[in-house]
Amino acid sequence: MGVRSGYLDINGARLYYEEAGAGETAVLLHGFSLDARCWDGQFEPLARRYRVVRYDLRGFGRSSVPHGVPYSHAGDLGELLDRLGIEMPVLMGLSMGGGLVVDFALSHPRDVRALVLLDSTVGGYRWTDGESSHYREVIRRAREDSIESGRQHWLRDPMFAESMERPEVPALFTEMVAGYSGWHWLNRDPEQSPEARALGRLSEIRAPALVVVGELDVPDMQGMAEALERGILGARKAVIRGAGHLCGMESPQALNRLVLEFLEGLK
Repeated sequence: MGVRSGYLDINGARLYYEEAGAGETAVLLHGFSLDARCWDGQFEPLARRYRVVRYDLRGFGRSSVPHGVPYSHAGDLGELLDRLGIEMPVLMGLSMGGGLVVDFALSHPRDVRALVLLDSTVGGYRWTDGESSHYREVIRRAREDSIESGRQHWLRDPMFAESMERPEVPALFTEMVAGYSGWHWLNRDPEQSPEARALGRLSEIRAPALVVVGELDVPDMQGMAEALERGILGARKAVIRGAGHLCGMESPQALNRLVLEFLEGLK
């Protein structure tokens, strides 16, 4: 399989991307502290049937960090699609990446073929105190102790407890987190969020949607999956048994079957 890779200068940032395959296009967006490698289990299988693009979001992986200039991840995504000549893609996002996919679908309703949302966040959802306090502690440790202290506490987040028990996950997961700069823990992010949060606007999405959640993911992620299923007209929800938050890394074959079945059903 031939993989094409490079950098795009977009809205003051330098974004790293990879693509493979041909035909209809699927674009993959990773979660917080991760990078495009979290899709290793999906990239090649999907590229056998589709054109697949994965990239490091601004501030992660090999892409540059924000530099004080206001931006939005949705704006970055839109420019990336234009630069790569992609029209009407399937957008597939994990966790934070799923939330960004939802935001893009709301701001560009005519530009999305379908959504695949994996253990996805939703803008406007109120996290429980336990998850919020854990993340605040990550930030405190990063600022008062060291970035490495913040990383180690982040790895112990309850969201990743199940993932860390899987023999095939911890090595790559910890490698990605080790490569994350911690920039967002130390700096004020100039990212511009939508004025109207997604949670109250899900009914505006008309694109077909597959909502996937790991059976053992934390209650907040289960709650957001339920909100997405209820809010997006015709959304299909699937639960991956025995999986936690990083279901694509934990159970790649099960996820790939779900995604390929969903994509084939769009034709």
